[in-house]
Amino acid sequence: MNIKFPWWAVAAMAIIVGASNYLVQIPINDWLTWGALTYPLAFLINDLVNRFYGASMARKVVYVGFAVGVALSLSVETIDTRISIASGTAFLIAQLLDVSIFDKFRQSSWWIAPSISSAISTIVDTFLFFGIAFAGTQVPWVQLAIGDLGVKWAMAVLSIIVYGLIARRAATLQAQH
Repeated sequence: MNIKFPWWAVAAMAIIVGASNYLVQIPINDWLTWGALTYPLAFLINDLVNRFYGASMARKVVYVGFAVGVALSLSVETIDTRISIASGTAFLIAQLLDVSIFDKFRQSSWWIAPSISSAISTIVDTFLFFGIAFAGTQVPWVQLAIGDLGVKWAMAVLSIIVYGLIARRAATLQAQH
């Protein structure tokens, strides 16, 4: 079976990472930046690729998405280099962790794998990113990380609903053919 590379996933991840790296510089309040609303979509993309193409392909998408996302972030003058490096590091580690955890729970109920993988991976992603990007600066990074994590978990719940709808629709279409 010849499986085509899901370039749509790489494009989506690159857009999400680039937008999030820009938006993390814009606070909503003392606890949150706009980047917290966009970045969790990368976990949804990762979980969909993992479900439909497998863990090996999901890892390939993460690596290519990492390279494209970091290059995009570094090319935008308004995104701080430290944010680009922090984002790339956190993205690579957290997304690969997400792939591994999702794959471990793949055979469970449809919602278990994306729930557990997203819950754990977002913790790693959040504290790696904010620690690397803002530790030693005047930015209240722990406070922002806590607010960011709360929003990521809320977005993960919404993403699991979307994931379920897409997975159910794909199963229906597959059963019809």
